[in-house]
Amino acid sequence: MTQTTSYTAPDENGFFGQHGGMYVSETLIAALTELKQEYAKAKADPEFWACFYHDLKYYVGRPSPVYHAERLSKHLGGAQIYLKREDLNHSGAHKINNTIGQALLAQRMGKKRVIAETGAGQHGVASATVAARFGMECVVFMGAEDIQRQAPNVYRMKLLGAKVVAVESGSKTLKDAMNEAMREWVARVDDTFYIIGTAAGPMPYPKMVRDFQCVIGNEAREQMQALIHRQPDVAAACVGGGSNAIGLFYPYINDTAVRLVGVEAGGLGLSGSQHAAPISSNSPVGVLHGFRSYLMQDEFGQISATHSVSAGLDYPGIGPEHSHLHDINRVEYTAADDKAALDAFHALCRFEGIIPALESSHALAWAMENAPKMDKNQVILVNLSGRGDKDINTVAKLDGIGL
Repeated sequence: MTQTTSYTAPDENGFFGQHGGMYVSETLIAALTELKQEYAKAKADPEFWACFYHDLKYYVGRPSPVYHAERLSKHLGGAQIYLKREDLNHSGAHKINNTIGQALLAQRMGKKRVIAETGAGQHGVASATVAARFGMECVVFMGAEDIQRQAPNVYRMKLLGAKVVAVESGSKTLKDAMNEAMREWVARVDDTFYIIGTAAGPMPYPKMVRDFQCVIGNEAREQMQALIHRQPDVAAACVGGGSNAIGLFYPYINDTAVRLVGVEAGGLGLSGSQHAAPISSNSPVGVLHGFRSYLMQDEFGQISATHSVSAGLDYPGIGPEHSHLHDINRVEYTAADDKAALDAFHALCRFEGIIPALESSHALAWAMENAPKMDKNQVILVNLSGRGDKDINTVAKLDGIGL
């Protein structure tokens, strides 16, 4: 293993280099400060982690396996592709890792009500799931456009007892849902815990979400050692806000023998604004939803409209730690467009009998493009962050098939 100097981000003020921080209204400063203090106490409490890992094992079904996609690898030639099967978690994605942790923290703080934002619906489902598990009221904000794209997940949230609020403002997608959730939190800060779904938002959320999600990478390190007696040559994950990716990457940051690749949503191409790839498109730094990071903006500094076939990646910013890892050249960020993601979606269905989320299909698309360029003894580990049941209506429509 090749070691770098010890990685210590974020600093005391929640900054990962120049990214991160707490850019919020005065109303939320006290709540975020309390959250930071309570999380620090919880993090130092063995009983908190015992409860967390108990639920991950007996409720979520962890550890999720690592699977060798042999037929797909043989078809492509070159490197062997392995999949970290987060799609097999209870509720169908990596999101449940984080919501379990935040729900336990909410319970510890005496909160009886939780709110969440969601794009693809997986975080909304995971939040509704843990709210039912812990007996909490749950309200999920979701863009009206995403509600149309992700109807099965909307119904799942309602089955689990959550109220789903359609957001009609702006582009009616994830950005706008997060806007409304933050407004709601300001109005109900005394009795409400905001479960943010990705490694973004104001301090301490990016660090807290990372800490809950790095179970992915910690498991993967043990599993790859057991399976191939070493670590992969490349670990790849899709990146929107970036919680599944940072969960895989963080335990590998000091191991520079492992190449880390984050795959953003290239949409219809990086030449215009019909994508959601702030780093790959060389977007400037800006502030959104309480944190500073690379952010898609127009010439006047206004947030640009975005596009992705995957609702969960349809976001104009990226988590601050990802921006920092880009700045220090530890993670390579690139983009896969809609067509490549759809092709990868179909390929995994045909060759492995696994229906992936469209989000995860972006990382898989990178692996499919690059595996043939690598030696057959090399290994790519892809974080299959979610299952694709939620996306079959979208894919069927694009394929010209009515359901």
